[in-house]
Amino acid sequence: MSVTCDRIVIIPTYNESENIERMINTVFDLSLDFHILIIDDGSPDGTAQIVKNLQKTYAGRLHMVEREGKLGLGTAYIRGFQWALRGGYEYIFEMDADFSHNPKDLIRLHEACVNGADVSVGSRYVKGGDVKNWDFKRIMLSYCASWYVRFILWISIKDPTAGFVCYRRRVLEKIALKKIQFIGYAFQIEMKYTALRHGFKIAEVPITFIDRELGVSKMSSKIFREALLGVFIIKNKEL
Repeated sequence: MSVTCDRIVIIPTYNESENIERMINTVFDLSLDFHILIIDDGSPDGTAQIVKNLQKTYAGRLHMVEREGKLGLGTAYIRGFQWALRGGYEYIFEMDADFSHNPKDLIRLHEACVNGADVSVGSRYVKGGDVKNWDFKRIMLSYCASWYVRFILWISIKDPTAGFVCYRRRVLEKIALKKIQFIGYAFQIEMKYTALRHGFKIAEVPITFIDRELGVSKMSSKIFREALLGVFIIKNKEL
């Protein structure tokens, strides 16, 4: 596979038919060139077919991996990372399909890595970051969870559960992806903490996180518990 662009955005999907076409079009309309890789977990709402139709318009730029069944966010990203590494991409991004992450901020995450970071994180909790359309209880729950992770792991990342991230290729080549254990928000914590333990530099870029307007959230109490309990496993894990 030949690559004419060194930037690829990995977007996991499950029932995102209401968002995916607009998201793809928005990313491809940016002033900086990106490729997109959709990892679809057998969405019964036709998400994959929408992507296939758009591949005719965006040939060579829009890619998709279809999986059978809902296999989890972490495994979707691992599959995407492996695909992107084989494809020769240098800057590999994670982003949600539901516009909670503003596609325009991809450019700012890229700039942070070009300017010296190995990993750049779209952060809600650094100066200039914000959250919209969440009630006070949810904001406090998320903020306290982030504080808890920082306290247990003794790290300075203000938003360790963030899912809007850019990795330099060398980071994903160094991390033993097959040893990453978690599939929910703990996956995001595990990836960042592992990168730090390998000595990579992480920069946080302030973003405004906007809760989805269309579709159904994939958050569950099981995923949240995984993050709270998983930090102890992550802390004691061998590289």
